[in-house]
Amino acid sequence: MPPVAPRIPLLERDQVSPEIAAVYDALLKQRGVVPNMFKTLAHTPALALGIAGFLKSLLSDSALPGWYKELIATRLSVLHNSQYAIAAHALSARQKGATEEQIAGAKGDFERGPFSEAEKLGFVCAECLHRSGRDLDNDLFTKLKSVYNDAQIIELIVTAAAFEMFPRLVDGLRLPITLAPKSS
Repeated sequence: MPPVAPRIPLLERDQVSPEIAAVYDALLKQRGVVPNMFKTLAHTPALALGIAGFLKSLLSDSALPGWYKELIATRLSVLHNSQYAIAAHALSARQKGATEEQIAGAKGDFERGPFSEAEKLGFVCAECLHRSGRDLDNDLFTKLKSVYNDAQIIELIVTAAAFEMFPRLVDGLRLPITLAPKSS
């Protein structure tokens, strides 16, 4: 079966405003590729700029390491069965230092993966939020507080919440998987 065409055309660098071209350049420098999601969001420059800023601040090293937040995004993408998002976040996790074993663990049985107990608890939290925000009960929150500080908990929950939206965005628009950059 041939791949499904995206519902909105992907815009290349020569088709976008200088402001969006700068976003493309930054993504190309950081990731080695401009994700197809941004080539679609470029149709609405203010939204593309806002999402680029949000994701840059969310997924960079901060209270939690960027590679771990990318693995949380990978896990949620698996739960959504979003091939685009799984590929994108596994690549980003790898680029930020996650091992192949960690990536495999996020895609499969994280309980058996090479993660600390705190990291496993983060995956449990993300899966609870995937079902419903109300599933993050007081017992689980108390466990989170025993291993994470407030800033880490906020980053964990915002990451999990954000990656409820993005797989739906890319799959709803039928975006083709962004090809990984060629190794040099």
